[in-house]
Amino acid sequence: MSRFLSKIAAPIALLALCCQCAQPRYDNPDDGSGSKDSEPQEIATPVDSIFQFTLKGEDCNFADWADYGVYVPADAKRIQGVLILQHGCGMEQFGLTRHYDLQYQAFARKWNLAVIETAIHGTCGLWGYPDKGSAQGLFKVLAKVAAKTHRDEITIAPWLLWGHSAGGFWTLGMLRDYPEKIIAAVCYSAAWDPGYEYNSVAAEVPLLMRHAGKDDGDASSKCPETAIHTFSSLRAKGAPVAIVCNRGQNHNLSYLRTMAIPFWEAALSQRLGAAGLKPLDPARTWLGDTTSFEIFKESGYAGDKSAMVRLPDEASAKAWKEFATTNVVVDKTAPSAPFDVTARQNGDVLEISWKADADVESGIACFNIYRDGVPVGRVPEAGEYQSYNFNGDNTYPVPAPAMKYRLLETPAKAIRIGVEATNRDGLKSSITEIKYKP
Repeated sequence: MSRFLSKIAAPIALLALCCQCAQPRYDNPDDGSGSKDSEPQEIATPVDSIFQFTLKGEDCNFADWADYGVYVPADAKRIQGVLILQHGCGMEQFGLTRHYDLQYQAFARKWNLAVIETAIHGTCGLWGYPDKGSAQGLFKVLAKVAAKTHRDEITIAPWLLWGHSAGGFWTLGMLRDYPEKIIAAVCYSAAWDPGYEYNSVAAEVPLLMRHAGKDDGDASSKCPETAIHTFSSLRAKGAPVAIVCNRGQNHNLSYLRTMAIPFWEAALSQRLGAAGLKPLDPARTWLGDTTSFEIFKESGYAGDKSAMVRLPDEASAKAWKEFATTNVVVDKTAPSAPFDVTARQNGDVLEISWKADADVESGIACFNIYRDGVPVGRVPEAGEYQSYNFNGDNTYPVPAPAMKYRLLETPAKAIRIGVEATNRDGLKSSITEIKYKP
């Protein structure tokens, strides 16, 4: 048994850290899909799968019980990978939220991924070790998801991993034990500095290690040491590993999602192959200096690379530089426009509904409603349509509100109704308009 289990104080201290600043749980089973089109549809639209499984008893020897939230996009011809989101100590108490997250769903639809979020109710000093049962629990859930959705490929699809704190410790254990299954991995303040030895297959996996320096937990969590030692060990093997220290943030505060998604996308674009996962193309990889934060194309760099971060491509290198210097990656592209806008009169109210895909990079902040080109409303009236906290990445509200707006009006003549999406970085889509005739 490792040094961690011999020190009960470490998981207790880390549980206290991870439970700060968390959002309340939401359990509403509604799928938040909004209203139906005003006209009957001759062809049924496939419905995305959103559900959960619970392991307990003999199936859950690593915890008291474990819940798993699942999202599977209906329009994927074949699931190419599974995004697995592993929480830290104590965060299970806030329940499952991220399989309802429209940003993660849009990311999953773009890349034909399933999403699985965990809520493991037990001691992180046990489930944090994949070889103590939590990995086998995941395999059982993957088999259940494959059977429920009639998608056998889910049991063999490779993974994208995210782990916070003890979940980052778990992620590193998965990298040690199942490197051939991992497309890329992100560790958010991974704890307890396991000192694992990684084989040559693990050295092909793109890995992002984030920590917050002296403000990253207490001394027993060893988050900076975990990041630095893992980075050094794998870079000595030439591995594509990046490290970021978010100074001014802490164990429970990070905008890591803004970096994780472009990092995963860069890995997905190169590693997926018909015959299995491929190593990164060395003609496309970039390097970053952890002191100056300057970035260089690897193929043209003649200096010592051993202490430099190594990233899949130029886009991910630019994102790393921005994240390392500003603690966030700002979306620079507008969201896609809403679609299937409808309007129907119901008494003295004109009911407007629409559909929209979240911005993969920055989600949805709000929708703006227009009448004849003039703004008349906002959904929601205040705040964000859907967001997440910056501790455990928990999503709220779940499910997202219906995409509807009630205009208190009975038009006497034809009017134009428009809907516009705004992402969390304030960029607006084009306005989708329809003409409503009373």
